[in-house]
Amino acid sequence: MEVPFNFCGLDTQYSNYDSSKIVILPVPFERTTSWMKGTSNGPDAMIDASRNMELYDIASDSEVYKYGIFTGEAIQAESELTLVEILKKEVKRLHSDGKFVVTLGGEHTVTIGPVSAFSEIYDDLSVVIFDAHSDMRDDYDDNKYSHACVSKRICDIGINPIQIGIRSMDISEKKNICSSNVFFAKDIVNTNDSWIKGMLEKLNKNVYVSIDLDAFDPSVVPSVGTPEPGGLGWYETIKILKAIVSVRNIISFDVVELCPNELKYSDFAAAKLIYTLLSMIFKSNGR
Repeated sequence: MEVPFNFCGLDTQYSNYDSSKIVILPVPFERTTSWMKGTSNGPDAMIDASRNMELYDIASDSEVYKYGIFTGEAIQAESELTLVEILKKEVKRLHSDGKFVVTLGGEHTVTIGPVSAFSEIYDDLSVVIFDAHSDMRDDYDDNKYSHACVSKRICDIGINPIQIGIRSMDISEKKNICSSNVFFAKDIVNTNDSWIKGMLEKLNKNVYVSIDLDAFDPSVVPSVGTPEPGGLGWYETIKILKAIVSVRNIISFDVVELCPNELKYSDFAAAKLIYTLLSMIFKSNGR
C-alpha cells in the first residue's frame, strides 16, 4: 500500500486539518545560500524521511501523531520580503485556529516570518537559535535578508536571541552579538551542564525555537549547506531542548538548512528531531 506523502505518512484519521493539533508548514525557499545549494529540497526530504519512522517515542513514552499532524501546502515567494510577509500572515492564521506550527525550511531566512508573527502575538517572546554561525551581519552581499543575517533581523524586531552551538562568525559581527546570550559550541562541549541553568534563566515564558541543522556536528548531520566541525551531538541537543521544554512554553519551532543529497541519514535525523521535539512538547504540557 502506498504511504501518503505527508509528515509521518499518516492516513486521513490523523492528518486532516480540522482535527489536527499540529501543522507542518513546508517552505522550500532558497535565494541567498552562500555555498552548497539545495535547501529548497529540504522540506520534501524531511517529509519523505518521516514516513519511515517508528511513531512510538521511547523517551516520552508517547505517540504524538495521535494529536493529528496536518501537512500544509508548500509556501512559495519571489523575494525575501514577500516571503516574510506571507509567512507572517499564514502563521498568524494557523495560530488563531489553535494549531501548533512547525515550519520546515529552506534557508534560514524562513525563520524571520514566524518570529515576526509571534512577536506580535506574545509580548514576552524569547527566541532560541541553534546554529553553527552567528548570522549577525548587518547585510551579506548587500542583502539584509540573507540567511547570514537572520539573527540580526530578529534583533531588529526587538528580540535579542539566545544562540546555542555557535562556532563561526565574521569579525564584523562581534559588535552586534550579545556575548551573554551566546553559548559557543567549544564551551558547551568542554564544560559540564551548569551553563544550561543560566541559559534558561534568560528565557521568558513563551519561547520560539529555530534549529539550523548545521548546529549539529557533521558526523550527525552532514547534509547542510555550510557545515562546520566541532558541533553539537544528538543527545547533547536533545538534553538542551528537554531542559527548555521542562520550564518554558515552546509555542512553535522551525528546522532549516537541510541540504539533502545521497546521505539519507541527514534527512532522517532532521525528521526524527522534529518528531522527538513534538513528543517532548506535547507530553510536557498536555496539549
